[in-house]
Amino acid sequence: MDDRSQIKRISEIFVSFLMLGFTSFGGPAAHLGYFNQEFVLRKKWATESQYAQWVALSQIVPGPGSSQVGFAIGYHHAGFLGGLAAFLAFTLPSFVVMVLLAKFGQAWQGSVLFDAVVHALKLLAVVVVADACLTMWRSFCQRKSMMLVALLSALFIIFVPFGLASIVVLLLAAGVGILSPLATAEHTEALPKIRFAYWLLVIALGIFGASFFVEGGLLGLFASFYQAGALVFGGGHVVLPMLSAFVSDTVSDSNLLLGYAAAQAVPGPMFTMASFLGAAAAPNGESGWLWAAVATLAVFSSGLLLMLSGQNVWQTLSTNVRFRSGVGSVNAAVVGILMAALYHPIASSSIGSSWDLACALVGFLWLKFKRPSIFLLIIAFILVGVLRSYL
Repeated sequence: MDDRSQIKRISEIFVSFLMLGFTSFGGPAAHLGYFNQEFVLRKKWATESQYAQWVALSQIVPGPGSSQVGFAIGYHHAGFLGGLAAFLAFTLPSFVVMVLLAKFGQAWQGSVLFDAVVHALKLLAVVVVADACLTMWRSFCQRKSMMLVALLSALFIIFVPFGLASIVVLLLAAGVGILSPLATAEHTEALPKIRFAYWLLVIALGIFGASFFVEGGLLGLFASFYQAGALVFGGGHVVLPMLSAFVSDTVSDSNLLLGYAAAQAVPGPMFTMASFLGAAAAPNGESGWLWAAVATLAVFSSGLLLMLSGQNVWQTLSTNVRFRSGVGSVNAAVVGILMAALYHPIASSSIGSSWDLACALVGFLWLKFKRPSIFLLIIAFILVGVLRSYL
């Protein structure tokens, strides 16, 4: 691949993920729906099988699940710089918004127009995740046994909700696939080989160990937030209270509540609450932007390093027939996890009236039969939000 082609690929990655960073409301499960729609179905940068393996791996490895999947897509398309471009672009919009919120407080809250547009984009998240569930169901649940795995996985997460529920479901599904002939043992799509994967793992674990010997100042902030990113299974909803505990002595309760609410309302990864807390924790005379950048880098870096190092292990194991059978079962469980997320919190927090239901249904049918670009869908739902704010 020549330099010009590489630069073009990296630019495409950056622009695509930046647009999604501005508009991907709804949390990690919704982000996975957006990625599936944009990069698997439309751009065809990866296959459904590869995408499902990244999603499964992101659920097993600690860290920000949707950002890890985005990073893997970027790496697959254009190498390490492609992965870095995907991460920076997807994170940048929410990083900027969260730092501005930390600086200017509650100035943006209470706007009827803002609230209406955000609500409309949450309805779009319902549409996109529903379409992702249907597409992945058709790919990975063709056999009755896999349909059963997906449905049981969804029901387990809905009715037995706890922080590590997704990991438990994936481990159980893997066990079912390995120990029984329920899942297909066909060869899975190859994931890209990661150079220096062993050293990436050593670096990730080395920084984690060193973080316990650092206290105070900017390095102490990095250490605390790195620990949070390295210890969190279950995504953004789990990391929020952990991050809050690290800065509870320096950030007021009112600011913590504002940051907690904002992390669930802004587009992009919820882990950017670290950006808010880093800016809010900056001492007088220190740059809030610098502290926010350090906190953000710290909370994401462990998960991204582990995602790359774990991919090689995953690929090595995929040559084993029993492991491939387990992967088939895990893919079905991933569909169940997305189905559960579609029900709660995505649909349960977005659809509150017959108008909401009608908008989501029309959007779903439009996406299903006409396949417009994700950005055209976004514009349409923003216009719906603007219209509703005046009614």
